[in-house]
Amino acid sequence: MRTLIWVFLFAARTAVAQNSDEQLIRSMLARQVTEWNKGNVAGFMVGYWESDSLVFIGKNGPTYGYRPTLERYRKSYPDGEAMGRLTSTLVSLKRLSDDYFFAVGKWQLERKAGNLSGSYTLLLRKTDGQWVIVCDHSS
Repeated sequence: MRTLIWVFLFAARTAVAQNSDEQLIRSMLARQVTEWNKGNVAGFMVGYWESDSLVFIGKNGPTYGYRPTLERYRKSYPDGEAMGRLTSTLVSLKRLSDDYFFAVGKWQLERKAGNLSGSYTLLLRKTDGQWVIVCDHSS
């Protein structure tokens, strides 16, 4: 009986931790959309890993590092009008380990210059207690 109680407590703790991590990730992704829709590229980038090891893969191939990724966004979307209004739909979020999640989603930009849409995959890592995007493949 005692073993059963320990198993139950461990399972409950694990479920709570997973739900907490998923909520933190969902909140971070929602904040990114909010910052994008304010025209704030730097605020949008807060969810990315501030490291030279960050990888962003877009239609023109990979960009390595936080700073080059930020500059890529600033060049592609120089102002609020070019940024438009972002909608992001998280299709799936799967825990890979205690420190990694994998996300799949869809994005859509509504803007005067023409609407854009596509899909993304994200590899998220827990670093210093925070979930950050370490790899983004958007198409």
